[in-house]
Parts: sequence; structure tokens; C-alpha cells
Amino acid sequence: MNRRHVFALAASALLLSVSAPAFAQETVKIANISELSGPGATSGVNWRDGAAMAIEEINAGGGILGKQVQLSQYDSQSDAQTSRAMVQKAIDEGAFALLGTVYSGSTIVNMLVAQQAGIPQMTGSEAPKITQLGNPYIFRTSFGAQKSMPKIAAYLQDEMKVTKVAVAWVNTEFGKGGHDAFVAEMKERGIEIVADVPSENAQADFAADVVKLKGSGAEAIFVYLTEEESARFLREARKQGISVPLVGETTLIGQKVIDLAGEASNGALGHVSLTPDAPVPAVQEMAKKFEEKYKYRADHNAIKGYIGAYAIKYATEAVGELDSQKVAEKLHGLTLKAAENPGILIDISWDETGEVSRESYLVEVKDGKQTVKATLPAN
Repeated sequence: MNRRHVFALAASALLLSVSAPAFAQETVKIANISELSGPGATSGVNWRDGAAMAIEEINAGGGILGKQVQLSQYDSQSDAQTSRAMVQKAIDEGAFALLGTVYSGSTIVNMLVAQQAGIPQMTGSEAPKITQLGNPYIFRTSFGAQKSMPKIAAYLQDEMKVTKVAVAWVNTEFGKGGHDAFVAEMKERGIEIVADVPSENAQADFAADVVKLKGSGAEAIFVYLTEEESARFLREARKQGISVPLVGETTLIGQKVIDLAGEASNGALGHVSLTPDAPVPAVQEMAKKFEEKYKYRADHNAIKGYIGAYAIKYATEAVGELDSQKVAEKLHGLTLKAAENPGILIDISWDETGEVSRESYLVEVKDGKQTVKATLPAN
């Protein structure tokens, strides 16, 4: 079934649905559903605040198609079923478009509700599965793990000359997606996995995990955990004297990890799709305004939420009317240039599945800050 057929079926279903938003409304209703409490609150609050700052700017600049934007907040409580209920509530209350969630396990569940209602959804989730299920209403603000891992693998092989690697990962939808994509890249490149150590969601003690990894003979350890878990892992790794490079994704070297892990975060390496330290003036200016407004430093989730809000604005204005279906159709294959669409910060494209293409960065934590080592081209 191709995308046009899926859209046609969805449009037919909407004729029978009472949950479709009323487009004659005086305001544009956008709903944010994110992890405002529970173990994902660090990610969800950053995402919420980035989106809220963008909406304030959008309204100050005249809104969307001359209408002010009403941003409503819904707490997923870091729980998949709660997130599903909140997405339904947002749609019932007239949401034109959705922002969130960040947790992949939640998005995989709640995006079905948005799909059935024909509402475009900007997500911060990274599990590969999200854009592989044929949902024409889901759009990323950050790479799926299947696009990140080839960049990390190339760095491990070409720059670090690694032949043996260990993997530490959280056994959730997010973690499994990244783990599987990374392991596949290692096998393709002939790099041996000498230890494969899963952990539980919100795990507090990583002592036993680190013992296994330390004794594995790995030349580098790939770490794919949430921010809070990464901080605990880094502290334990330094405590046990692990000396091989610790390499990961955004969740290993994000600002919250640095804040929580302190000196233990120094030396950690990671590939990031977005960072407040990117060598891009627009990103740095956004991060500066964010810190002035909220009194804490933005992380990648804040930037993703900000970009997601602006993406809805630009796609809607490209359509020229408040039609959720047409906005979703417009986003497929859309490229937004930052020069013409400054709120997007960096040139970005979406493919036919809602996957993102954009430049990214390899960073190292030095003296408690992300330092960009290289800019990697879009793939």
C-alpha cells in the first residue's frame, strides 16, 4: 500500500469521525504531549520549553496564517498508555497538529491515535521502527537510530581503528532500536562485539554492568542509555577505572548528563543531530535565548521541540490553509532552508516516511562542555 492510498483511506475515515478539528477556529490549536513527570521528565521538559519558546516567537511575529497559536500541554507521565490517552484528549479538544512524545515506546503507541484522526505529529523519538510502520502522519525532528549508527560506526572504524567493541544499552523500545542498528553496523564492518550488556529502564546501579564491560577486552564501549542512566553509568565507569573510550549518541553527552555526571562525563564522545554548541550562529542564538528565558541550558530535546513547532508553522503556510491532512502531505519530501525559514535553524528535509535528513556533529565532553570535533554531512 503506497502513501497516497494510506492518505486516501485516512481521509475517508475522517469523514466519519467527529474528532477532526474545526478549521474555522480563530486560533491555531497545537498540542504538546511530552514527559513532564516520571523518568523521562528531563527530556520532556526540555522539549516542552523549546516548543513553548518557539510558539511565543511565532505569535509575536503574527502567528500562523495570521492566527495566534494556542499551545496546550499534556503530561504523558513517561508512560505509553497515558501518552495514548493524552493524544486522544488533545485531538478531542481540537488539536490541529501535535508535538511529542520523546520516548519511543510512547510514540509507537500514541501515533496510531494521531494517524486514525489524520493529525500530523512531530516527534522527538529515535527508534527506527517509528518511521518504518507506514504512518503518513508521523515526522521526526531528529534522526532515527538507523541513520545515526552508520556515522558512529564509520568514526569507530576509520578514526579510532577499533576492532573490538562492547555495548551497554537500555532494554526499551528506544534502546533496542539503537542497539540493533549499531550491532548491524558493527557486523557489516567486521568489528567484533565482545560484550553485549542490556540494562533495565531507570536502572540505578551499574556496578555489575561495568565489571562485565571492563573485563571484555573491548577497545571502546558504545553506550546507549537515557540521560539519567548515562550519568549513573559514567560515574560508575570512572569509579571502576575504565580507560577505553566511551562512545554514544546524544543521550550520552547531553547537557543533563554533564550536569549529573560532573567530571565523570569528561572524555565521553558522541554523535549528535543537534547541540547548542553547534557551529551554527542560529543554533547558538536560540540556545542563548533559551537559557536567558528558562535559567537553564538547552539540550538537544529543547532544540528539537523548537524546530518541531516551526516546522508546523512553515508547512502550514506552504499549504496556505489550516488543513491537517494537507499539512501532513506537504511535509513528505519537504526541504526547508534556514535562510528562508530561520526558525528551522539548520537546513532540513523529510522523506516519504517522515525521516529527517540534516547535518550532524561529533562531539567530545571537555571541561564540562560539548566540544564539536567534526561536522558530518546529511545522509
